[in-house]
Amino acid sequence: MKRIVSILISCACLLLCAASCGQKAQDSGNHAMWIVRQIENPKSKYVLVASHRGDWRNFPENSIPAIESVIRMGVDIMELDLKLTKDSVLVLMHDKTIDRTTTGHGKVQDLTLDSLMTFNLRSMHGVRMPDTHITTLRDALLACKDKIVVNVDQGYEYYDLVLQLSDELGVTEQLLIKGKKPASAVRAKMAEHERNMMYMPIIDIQKPAGAALFNEYMEAGEVPLAYEVCFQQLDSTVYDCARKILDSGSKLWVNTLWGSLCGGYDDDNAYVGAGPGEVYGTILSLGTSIIQTDRPEFLISYLKKHGRR
Repeated sequence: MKRIVSILISCACLLLCAASCGQKAQDSGNHAMWIVRQIENPKSKYVLVASHRGDWRNFPENSIPAIESVIRMGVDIMELDLKLTKDSVLVLMHDKTIDRTTTGHGKVQDLTLDSLMTFNLRSMHGVRMPDTHITTLRDALLACKDKIVVNVDQGYEYYDLVLQLSDELGVTEQLLIKGKKPASAVRAKMAEHERNMMYMPIIDIQKPAGAALFNEYMEAGEVPLAYEVCFQQLDSTVYDCARKILDSGSKLWVNTLWGSLCGGYDDDNAYVGAGPGEVYGTILSLGTSIIQTDRPEFLISYLKKHGRR
């Protein structure tokens, strides 16, 4: 009897050890690729959260501290904006000029990287942040490597340059880019390269150009990983579009940054207006599984409470 008990205890210890080792292996693995697998799986109920310009409420937008903060939060996708300097270096910047977000002035395209680095970044309130500087895409990708998926916004025109850098750093598989290009143009661009970023079309479904683009993808039998659908009001057109997207095997991405992009079901309405249940609950009822937000921590908390993460 004692021998049986001893054997059972030994087995239990081995199982606990195996579970512990498995957890450590998972924790030390490439989390970004786990996120990619969720993006690639149309049946996953996990709701992916995309953060707009990082944690810009607490740190300068498009900065390394803003990126590191959303990684700590557990955000899945970091959205960033690109501009090209005078000496052909890709940097993170939303505006054409550096006036709003730095202590300097002028257009990014007219300034070299060295000159840009002489300025400090500003907070959302315009306060100078000492020891913070414009971030290069290289540094941003290194900060994100293996940790989070990167959504390159305002960057399709730099596709080749981004891809050259991402291949060098070994992060191409964790990059995605969206746009309003015709499916044929996207196919032609992808054919130029051995490896490509993930691509998702943006569909403004209640505008003629957006509806036409969506019909083109549907008629061509294209099945992108996801569509970002924008709408000014939530009506049958939106529900019909969402149903077709899900039926085709793609995922649905909704941008809740501003009411004009999501029929008024936006982050501020969730936070200080109708509440998260009314806002995010309605967005989820469309079958949405990727939400871009300006309030990532707030959204993640809501999703966890409702078993979607």
